[in-house]
Amino acid sequence: MWIPTEHEKYGVVLASFRGSVQHGLPLEIGDTVQILEKCEGWYRGFILKNPNAKGIFPSSYIHLKNAHIKNKGQFETVIPTEDSVITEMTSTLRDWGTMWKQLYVKNEGDLFHRLWHVMNEILDLRRQVLVGHLTHDRMKDVKQHITARLDWGNEQLGLDLVPRKDFSMVDPDDISVTELYRLMEHRHRKKDTPVPASTHHLFVQMKSLMSSNLGEELEVFFSIYDSRENRPLSERFFVRLNKQGVPKSPEKTERQCTLFVDLGSSDLRKDVYIVAHIIRIGRMGAGEKKNVCSVQYRRPFGCAVVSIADLLTADSKDDHLLKVYTCNTESEWYQIHENIIRKVNSRYNLSGSNTGLAVSLQLLHGDIEQIRREYMVLFARGVSITKKLGFSDIIMPGEMRNDLYITLEKGEFEKGGKSVARNVEVTVYVLDIDGQILKSSVSAGSGEPGGDEYHSFVLYHNNSPRWAEQIKLPIPVDMFRGSHVRFEFRHCSTKEKGEKKLFGFSFVPLMQEDGRTLPDGTHELVVHKCEESANLHDSARYLKLPFSKGSLPGNNQAAKGTKELFCVTSFLCSTKLTQNGDMLDLLKWRAHPERINDSLTKLKDIDGSEIVKFLQDTLDTLFGILDENSQRYGLKVFDCLVHIINLLQDSKFQHFKPVMDTYIESHFAGALSYRDLIKVLKWYVDRIVDAEHQEHIQQVLKATEYIFKYIIQSRRLFSLATGGQNEEEFRCCILELFMSLRFFLSQESKGASPVTQTQAVFLRTFPAVYSELLKIFTVREVANFVRETLGSLPVLAHADCPLEAVKLQCIAKTVESQLYTNPESRGILLPVVLHHLQVHMQEQRDLVMCARILSSTFTLIKKENTEFAASEEVVVVVESLLGVLLRTILEITNRPQPAGTALRLQFQDVTGEFVACLLALLRQMTDKHYQQLLESFSNKDDLRDFLLQIFTVFRILIRPEMFPKDWTVMRLVTNNVIITTVLYLSDALRKNFLNEKFDYKVWDSYFYLSVIFINQPCLQLEMFSPSKRKKILEKYGDMRVMMGCEIFSMWQNLGEHKLNFIPAMIGPFLEVTLVPQPDLRNVMIPIFHDMMDWEQRRSGNFKQVEAKLIDKLDSLMSDGKGDETYRELFNSIIPLFGPYPSLLKKIERETWRESGVSLIATVTRLMERLLDYRDCMKVGEVDGKKIGCTVSLLNFYKTELNKEEMYIRYIHKLYELHLKAQNYTEASYTLLLYDELLEWSERPLREFLNYPMQTEWQRKEYLHLTIIQNFDRGKCWENGIILCRELADQYEAYYDYRNLSKMRMMEASLYDKIMDQQRLEPEFFRVGFYGRKFPFFLRNKEFVCRGHDYERLEAFQQRMLNEFPHAIAMQHVNQPDETIFQAEAQYLQIYAVSPIPESQDVLQRDGVPDNIKSFYKVNHIWHFRYDRPFHKGTKDKENEFKSLWVERTTLTLVQSLPGISRWFEVEKRELIEMSPLENAIEVMENKNAQLRTLISQCQTRQMHNINPLTMCLNGVIDAAVNGGLTRYQEAFFVKDYIVNHPEDGEKIGRLRELMFEQAHILEYGLAVHEKFVPQDMRPLHKKLVDQFHLMKSSLGIQEFPGYVRASPVHFTNGSPRACRNSVPNAISPDGARVVARRSPLSYPAANRYSSSSLSSQASNEVSNITGQSESSDEVFNMQPSPSTSSLSSNHSASPNVTSSAPSSARGSPLLSDKNKHSRENACLSPRDRPCSAIFPNPQDPTQRTLPHQIGDTSLPRSDPSLSTPEKVSNATPSSWSLDSAKEANTQLSDTVGKLVSPPVPPRPPYPGSPARNLRSLSPVPTPRSPQKSSAPPFTPSPTECQSAGLVSNSPALSGSYSSGISSLSRCSVSETSANEAPPGEPALTTSISSGSDELIRRENKTPPPYSVYERNNPRRPVPLPHSLSIPPGVDPPALPPKPHQQRTGKLDADPRRGEPFPRPRPLPRKVSQL
Repeated sequence: MWIPTEHEKYGVVLASFRGSVQHGLPLEIGDTVQILEKCEGWYRGFILKNPNAKGIFPSSYIHLKNAHIKNKGQFETVIPTEDSVITEMTSTLRDWGTMWKQLYVKNEGDLFHRLWHVMNEILDLRRQVLVGHLTHDRMKDVKQHITARLDWGNEQLGLDLVPRKDFSMVDPDDISVTELYRLMEHRHRKKDTPVPASTHHLFVQMKSLMSSNLGEELEVFFSIYDSRENRPLSERFFVRLNKQGVPKSPEKTERQCTLFVDLGSSDLRKDVYIVAHIIRIGRMGAGEKKNVCSVQYRRPFGCAVVSIADLLTADSKDDHLLKVYTCNTESEWYQIHENIIRKVNSRYNLSGSNTGLAVSLQLLHGDIEQIRREYMVLFARGVSITKKLGFSDIIMPGEMRNDLYITLEKGEFEKGGKSVARNVEVTVYVLDIDGQILKSSVSAGSGEPGGDEYHSFVLYHNNSPRWAEQIKLPIPVDMFRGSHVRFEFRHCSTKEKGEKKLFGFSFVPLMQEDGRTLPDGTHELVVHKCEESANLHDSARYLKLPFSKGSLPGNNQAAKGTKELFCVTSFLCSTKLTQNGDMLDLLKWRAHPERINDSLTKLKDIDGSEIVKFLQDTLDTLFGILDENSQRYGLKVFDCLVHIINLLQDSKFQHFKPVMDTYIESHFAGALSYRDLIKVLKWYVDRIVDAEHQEHIQQVLKATEYIFKYIIQSRRLFSLATGGQNEEEFRCCILELFMSLRFFLSQESKGASPVTQTQAVFLRTFPAVYSELLKIFTVREVANFVRETLGSLPVLAHADCPLEAVKLQCIAKTVESQLYTNPESRGILLPVVLHHLQVHMQEQRDLVMCARILSSTFTLIKKENTEFAASEEVVVVVESLLGVLLRTILEITNRPQPAGTALRLQFQDVTGEFVACLLALLRQMTDKHYQQLLESFSNKDDLRDFLLQIFTVFRILIRPEMFPKDWTVMRLVTNNVIITTVLYLSDALRKNFLNEKFDYKVWDSYFYLSVIFINQPCLQLEMFSPSKRKKILEKYGDMRVMMGCEIFSMWQNLGEHKLNFIPAMIGPFLEVTLVPQPDLRNVMIPIFHDMMDWEQRRSGNFKQVEAKLIDKLDSLMSDGKGDETYRELFNSIIPLFGPYPSLLKKIERETWRESGVSLIATVTRLMERLLDYRDCMKVGEVDGKKIGCTVSLLNFYKTELNKEEMYIRYIHKLYELHLKAQNYTEASYTLLLYDELLEWSERPLREFLNYPMQTEWQRKEYLHLTIIQNFDRGKCWENGIILCRELADQYEAYYDYRNLSKMRMMEASLYDKIMDQQRLEPEFFRVGFYGRKFPFFLRNKEFVCRGHDYERLEAFQQRMLNEFPHAIAMQHVNQPDETIFQAEAQYLQIYAVSPIPESQDVLQRDGVPDNIKSFYKVNHIWHFRYDRPFHKGTKDKENEFKSLWVERTTLTLVQSLPGISRWFEVEKRELIEMSPLENAIEVMENKNAQLRTLISQCQTRQMHNINPLTMCLNGVIDAAVNGGLTRYQEAFFVKDYIVNHPEDGEKIGRLRELMFEQAHILEYGLAVHEKFVPQDMRPLHKKLVDQFHLMKSSLGIQEFPGYVRASPVHFTNGSPRACRNSVPNAISPDGARVVARRSPLSYPAANRYSSSSLSSQASNEVSNITGQSESSDEVFNMQPSPSTSSLSSNHSASPNVTSSAPSSARGSPLLSDKNKHSRENACLSPRDRPCSAIFPNPQDPTQRTLPHQIGDTSLPRSDPSLSTPEKVSNATPSSWSLDSAKEANTQLSDTVGKLVSPPVPPRPPYPGSPARNLRSLSPVPTPRSPQKSSAPPFTPSPTECQSAGLVSNSPALSGSYSSGISSLSRCSVSETSANEAPPGEPALTTSISSGSDELIRRENKTPPPYSVYERNNPRRPVPLPHSLSIPPGVDPPALPPKPHQQRTGKLDADPRRGEPFPRPRPLPRKVSQL
């Protein structure tokens, strides 16, 4: 039986448990579990990280731990009873574990590894804490270390800042909000700014001296030297080096390492140096022979310096190699370091280029104890301490030091009868009172132990030596008296003996007779002659002699006159000895009572360090004097006491305050002193008001704290001694003193008067007195003292008065004092404190201090145990400060933030402090307080203002910037307080501001606050980790739901006032519904129904609701709500309007059901698109998803919602995406959408997006220029040209010739780019997106995508899979079934498709360069196709062609590519099957077209390499010989096939023709190949020729049939064609040709309906092979095939099969019916074909075409490689006939490329059109009247040009250069018979230059050349180009005319009736046409 557990509540899993039993709970090792029940060795419970999953598990798997239980019962929570640091570590490490793995996934390797190390470190520290063997101090260090690591990790991972107190996490409920704020602030600041250290230490390690000429031992002395003051700052550090230059004792590190300690921050400057002096020990001269002298001398060697500033930037030990310098003259040695520092180069030089001193240097910061902890290894290994000369900046009590430093400065010695100067050595000894040498009392420096004597270095032959050698004499204090220092002078001989001969001595006593030590400074000592050292044995004899020049008696002239002297400088650093006589006099006051007065007076002049040395003795002395003679010396003793107390305020001596405190507590014995002290203090206070000079009085008041300490301690001692006598007297004295103080404080004075300053001084020290008074007086008494004292301050102070700030500081210290913590005293003091605060806050002064005081107050109120007392205090605070506090917060948050960083931080601190105070106050308030507060408002207006104020403040508190990002704890507390307060205040709102008293502003403020409260990021629990979410829910619940319920409740109360909030609140409430909280949504949905209902009642519809909903949905996106954090919110909106039952159900009951459901449908569709948009707009590269999604949304706004502004916004978003992805062409098309919405008008436009305020014309101009620039970047120059022209027209219309010129130049540059620059042809891919997991705009749709440059299928497929990483690529091309459509997955189906170009006229035309054609092959494409070969029936293994069918899929898009996107959806797909025969025909056509192209390129020398032609010829001939064509013959030419397929007769004939045609082309190709083939490929060519003959024989061709055997045969543009000319051509493979060319250039809308019957990239080969015959019926018009070069038809072009029917067939279809639609798609009906004067007249069979000879100078040609003559076939009924050889004229022209033409006969103009008489050589335009028709007109492209080389010698020209010419091969030409000119009027076309065309247009006021003129025609409209006539006998001009452009409106027959200036050509209105 399962029993609830009592004590077994919490445990840790010891081993993993699979949970394989019934109801088993799987456990992992380390999981923590909460146990609910137990039963026979099993527990039931749950894992804490997933409380919802409950189950059973074995009890043996669990290690039980002690725990507290909260809320026992169903909802109990377990808190482990372990150290809170352990608990925090455990939970934090769990959270980190998950995030740590994510770091690896996100590839943040650096943080991943750093966090890993920190986690391991924390785990290790956790073990140490758990074991529990640490000492208290070590445990503290470990916890500090742990919390520092936890904070670092939380900060790195963006987790919350944890408030801590003494290393433990703080529960926000247990402390006040102000204290919580301070803890957070402290941790936040600690993170920001480390406190700079004030003490520094220099670590020095001597490594070695590197030099080539050593050989002697060395001594190195390091010291720190101040070059500004020219003095050393430290002792010397002394290292001995051996002969190799390394330290002598390497094992003793303290001999080579030192720490220069106690450097102040002021010592770390550039002019402080580390100086190293090097002394060698050896012979006198460095180069002397070894045997000259055996005595060793100390001699100068070198010096090195380095600036301490060089070490400031280094963090670790830095090795330095210092250059060593030597003196030029030895006498300068004493200042060599100064010369090096000052760079006096003449006095020193480098010791040698390879001499260097190797040292390690490092600066350490912090006090010495901290350094010992942080660098334990350093101290463990051993390091000597080198002290500073003198005390450090801060003197610590208890420091023991007694060092006397002597510096040997200089000497003046006589020659002593010698001819040369002496070599003087000084030996130093210290002798005691008995004349005995003190052992180890002379130290050359730290690092080496002291010695008994010291020898100076020797300067060679120098009677005035200067040493500047410092030595330290560490003499014990008790040995000072009677000791002296003796200096012996010896001459060091350099002779063989090397003896040192004594010649004199000096001495100096260390202490004077009066007990003063040797004063600091330089002492000139007398040099006493002495040649026998025995004379010095008895020191008593010479001690009677004078020792210094100053102490010589006046009559000793002889001694004074001598020049000999010896100078030393002494410096004492002692904590026990003094050099000050006045100090000694004071301490010995009993010995000399007469000197007391002087001594007390002189005390103020004594140095502070002397006083603190003898602090206790001095204080004893002062109180001793006071006790014995208070009347006489009371005032002076008081002044001395004040001086000493104030001395301890100095930072240097502040650490002696505890010494004084200890003295007062333990040593002070002045039981009677209190009377005198009170009396003198009162005497001073009473004189403040009248005194002229306040300085001394201010000094007295500064010392008030310690004076009171002495008074109180003295009184306590007296009470103890007397049993509390004179108590009343004492109280009276104190009361009188306070009365004097109050009187002095109450004095008012203007500005900063002396009295005001004195008041300020007292107020600063006054709070320190409270704790002393409490030792004798009760809390209430002291509180009254304080209240009355503070209350006596003047109230009406000036804002600039310095007293105001001090007053507040005093109050702040009062609030923080021990006195204020007592509730009794707080009740007395609180009104005074609040009064002062109120005054300051109302005037917005000293807010920092006000905030500090308030914080302390609330902290104390929270800690208060007694509810009643706290409650009363809250009442007082609410009455006084709540209103002021709200106003203050509003004021400071609305102020602009200061510029400086420090000021800004202070500003933020103040704001935060006040906010914390407000929250603390509100949290303390109960029902009773709120009730009292609301009752306190006298009228509704006051209440209204209060509510508006508090709601506004709450909105400010919710702002994200109110607290730092990681202060979630603080934010949650804030929100908890806000919601509690709002719940209280909503009642007041209902009671006071409803019905007739309704106030919109208050209600609006309330709703607005509620909405932003719910939407706060810190309340979106879904975004948090499970553990964090659980903690928040346990502590606060879901505050969003509480607030949502409150909104609903308040809304229901509004009644008819709801209309005031429609539609304003729709947006805010919609935001609330975005929160993915089901309960919240349940609450909010009825409000929407209510809104719709009320709006319906008011206006009969809810258009406003709809509009607002849609705008808000989009703005949520624009405001950045679409980022990752809001993903869940957006995903949850669809249920609101879609399948979510409540709203729909409610609507279905209403009368306005239909419109309601319609609204929901619209919003749902919009929401789906917005959701997709949000999903796609993630950070990352711009991809197809983003663009496709934006396109989808943009179209939705335009078509379904008709919201133009939104539409334009998304146009620009799409434009930006394209630019970012470098899709410049698509960017242009996108911007064109906006451009099309604008007109060329002067209407002013407002500022919008990034556009300034401007006219519509200016904006459209700007857009045009931007679009042109992008078309240029996207190499879509043809489209740019159209816009250039439109802009040029506008400039011309406004006579803006400057811009017109620029535009024409730009247009010209675009033409140049078309001809000169390379353009890549992109590939196209069909992509199917199947499955329900795709975004809405892609789901189960197929698209065609334009690939990137060089992108092939594999690369594209990989790119798509990268964009959709979860998608599965389908491996087949079949249409998927319904299961795939409905699958919960993503399937991608991708394959390449071939474009079907629209602009067939350009592609079929001869002579158009490939640069131009390449554009039309891949631009403005609506249709694409894909071929799939398959075998139908049984596959014939011998000949697979028999059953090889092709399934051809044609895809039609919703918009042409390229467009506003790289991909467009497929609108229609058509599927046809091509029979094996049709397939064979198409393969043949394709191969023939490829051959033609290659031959043409080779002929015109466009091909740099002949290999492609060779390979193609080889492939075709080889395949034909090896069975390619034979297979076709076997399959289709056999009798069985012909009998079984009688309907294929024509097609079989067509295939036969194509075979013969191929043979013909091959023969011609071999002729061309022979001409260009290189020598080394001749054998291959010969093989090809042989194989070709074999192929002909295999086809059964001995001779070509009559219709193929044309004579002569000639290729134009590289294709074999029989030409019908009266003048024959040469049969030459490289024959010249006349170029007859137009360059079609237009948007696809212009020629979409004019596409010709051919749709392939090689369709410029129309009628390439023509027969030549006298009969007009015998015209060979060969239809070209698509451009596929392979025999396989997988990606072949459409089957364009040309008829071989007789002329009566008139264009009837050739393919079977099922293929009919394919032909119709690709071929226009005859009505859509253009007709012009250059179209032939079929009724006149005598027409012939004759090329006219043109000189090279007049022939315009963009491609120099093009040949000259061009032939044109007559457009006769399209029977296929090549049999014209017998009628051919075989005459050849004399010169290749120049053809002769008879003169052109004159021609009359059209009837009704006046002839134009122009200058010679000017072409004459022949206007025509437009024809009327409703059929869509054909628009020639805007850059079409007519040939400059075709003139006819007969009435009408034959052939066509319009885009409809290719139809002639398939459709009956007789249908065009109505287009010819009237009988008898021959038509003539010529070409004119575009320049002259412009000239004629201007002179004759004709419409612009890109207009299209139509004339009446009873059958169909045909737009015609200009017909231009020229006078007889004049050569045609060189340049082609301007292209013709369709005009939308009808034109009059007479062009002169047009507008006064040319109207601009309108662009297509919709990009969908482009």
